[in-house]
Parts: sequence; C-alpha cells; structure tokens
Amino acid sequence: MDWLDEIKWDADGLVPVIAQERDSGDVLMFAWMNREALARTAELGQAVYWSRSRRKLWHKGEESGHLQIVHELRLDCDNDVVLMKITQQGHEPGIACHTGRHSCFFQRLENGAWTAVEPVLKDPESIYRK
Repeated sequence: MDWLDEIKWDADGLVPVIAQERDSGDVLMFAWMNREALARTAELGQAVYWSRSRRKLWHKGEESGHLQIVHELRLDCDNDVVLMKITQQGHEPGIACHTGRHSCFFQRLENGAWTAVEPVLKDPESIYRK
C-alpha cells in the first residue's frame, strides 16, 4: 500500500497540516494539502500546500523566499492530521505568516478581545511581489 493511501483525506481530498518549528517547538501555521502537495513536500523536502482560495498548489516561499525546509512528517493517531517539523527560512527569526510575523498564531485572547502579541518582523508590502 502507498503511504499516501493511509491518510484519511476529507471529502475535498484534503488533509489539515500543522507546521511546527523543529528547534523552538513554535506552531507557525496551519494549512491544507492534497495528495499531490503532500507527495511533492516529501519529494522536495520543502513545504508545498494546497491553496483553497486560489485552487492550486502553493510552494511556501515561492514569492516571499520564506521557504519551509521539512525535516520530518508525522501523522496523528487517526491518520487525519499531518504535523511537519520544519525550519522556517527567509528572515531571522523565520517569517511564516503573510502578515510578516514569525507565526500565524500571533493573536491572544485578552480581556475578551484578540490582541496581537507578536511583532511584525518585516512589512508584508516589501515581502510579496505584486
């Protein structure tokens, strides 16, 4: 059996993926992969996601240069969530979020409101090509 056949893909042929920084343990982002994206990720050793909004493969860092080097792929106990241990490239510390922050999880609930608790490391306007 192909290792991809062991994954429980959702009705749209997708699996949720968590990108965790190998060295710090920080959870940097959550995204989706289809079968082709996961196969390419394993083959390249770099994260390739499925963009639901653009309906196409998205090689992380293709525009920004903020590649994710994949060291390890793990599958949860239900075979329906993938965890990637990665090194985030492109800036020190690495920028994973399109807002120019280290992590997409930069908002914390404080006193009934979401508050940004991580700084913008680089202006997103200077990261992405138009």
